[in-house]
Amino acid sequence: PQATPGQTSTVVSPRPAPPANMPEITTGVEFDTVAREWRCKWSEEDDKASLQQLQELLNELAPAIKATPGVKNVHRMVCGACLDFKIITAVSAENFGEWEKSEFAPEKEFLEKAAEIPGVSKIETQTITMMPV
Repeated sequence: PQATPGQTSTVVSPRPAPPANMPEITTGVEFDTVAREWRCKWSEEDDKASLQQLQELLNELAPAIKATPGVKNVHRMVCGACLDFKIITAVSAENFGEWEKSEFAPEKEFLEKAAEIPGVSKIETQTITMMPV
């Protein structure tokens, strides 16, 4: 359409289709990465001993986590205000199914050992998709 004087015209190009190998949750919501989050709460008791022990556990398991086929990155997040401890492992979408078949190894070991740490609570997991914006 042509703009009349004083008006502007905007042409919106159709959104290109995602690459054939890129999964799509719904139109326009593609992803190339799937991440698994392990999260829990830690306690400030004993000079934050539970947080220190969670970090030691992560250090112990980091080589196995990073050896996951298709791993893109591993992030540790800590919130000092709400006492969150999170490990997020991102893998390529095409490798996620194999990791899922292995029950997200070494997830079970992390969850079991975290549960033994005094002051650790609300241990949970979640799978999420990721895509750069």
